[in-house]
Amino acid sequence: MSDVVISGTGLFTPPYVVTNEELVQAYNAYADMYNKTNSEAINSGEEEALQHSTCEFIEKASGIKQRYVMIKDGILDKERMMPLVPRRPDDVLSITAEMAIAAGREALSQANRKPEDIDLVIYGASTSQRPWPAVAVEVQQALGCGGYAFDMTVACSTGTFGISTAVDAILSGAATCALIVNPEYASPQINFRDRDSHFIFGDVATACIVEKQQTASGENLFRIIDRKLKTHFSNNIRTNASYLTRAEPNITFERFFEQDQFFIQQGRKVFKELLPMICSLVKNQLMSCELNISEIRRMWLHQANINMNMFVARGLLGRAPEPHEAPVVLDEYANTASAGSIIAFHKYKGDFNPGDKGILCSFGAGYSIGSLIMEKL
Repeated sequence: MSDVVISGTGLFTPPYVVTNEELVQAYNAYADMYNKTNSEAINSGEEEALQHSTCEFIEKASGIKQRYVMIKDGILDKERMMPLVPRRPDDVLSITAEMAIAAGREALSQANRKPEDIDLVIYGASTSQRPWPAVAVEVQQALGCGGYAFDMTVACSTGTFGISTAVDAILSGAATCALIVNPEYASPQINFRDRDSHFIFGDVATACIVEKQQTASGENLFRIIDRKLKTHFSNNIRTNASYLTRAEPNITFERFFEQDQFFIQQGRKVFKELLPMICSLVKNQLMSCELNISEIRRMWLHQANINMNMFVARGLLGRAPEPHEAPVVLDEYANTASAGSIIAFHKYKGDFNPGDKGILCSFGAGYSIGSLIMEKL
């Protein structure tokens, strides 16, 4: 058992909302335009007509009702179906750094810490807007933190993997107080022209402060009792978007809109393969800690979709969970990749009493699973 705690969390919610109704209207307008333009090929059987989407389909498949986005312009334009993201000058704060800093400031406030107290910044997200310089270093400089900083990604598990990496740094003496930020700017990676995935992601940023219990002065401290990380390679959640795309022979502009340049998922295979792995890992973790699931007050799960969340919660509890046992935020925020479980933790930790225990668990592409057992001090 370590004496490392999460002493503060932060949440940045983008300014714009896109509802399911708006997405469906835009997608259906695009589908009608596509079908009209390609009517000859569709009538001859060379291509398939695009089917309409519905709000009922989206909510049943995912539990999502809306999502927040940083930039709404362009998303609902049937001619574009992509946010219009202006390029910022190099001497202006990048958009993901801006998101991270907003969440980070709230985490610092909760932890009763100043930026100069931080000597490790980890930027963890499923995507990054550039390969270098690391956005973490940009955040470090903009906030006025010391020490060192770096970017990392383990897709949707980067939040828990980032916290675990910070714990290792603190226990080794490489750092004393860490800021982990998870700015998920996901909307530009969505294929809004794809009926099966145009509704999945939203934008958000979360943050956590990790430090030793002896130095912590925040009001809500959660000691990390145990942590388990696991990866298992799979192509069932993947994107091939890369700087290598533009180096392909005979590249055309249309290549950048092909499905593999966006998020792609074999949902049924993921459900069948990944979810039993999650339940097995957490059950073994509890056993190794000599804990029973009845001693766990709450599970803050990755917000992939409602069906996945309920499967994991039911598999661990042996029954359907009560709403307070596995709170859901994806109806409001949609899938926010690495930030999802942190949002749930941030919003649903305030009612814990000293001694109460909870599990923060993320899972996603890789496959990757990260599980932290924590106790309120």
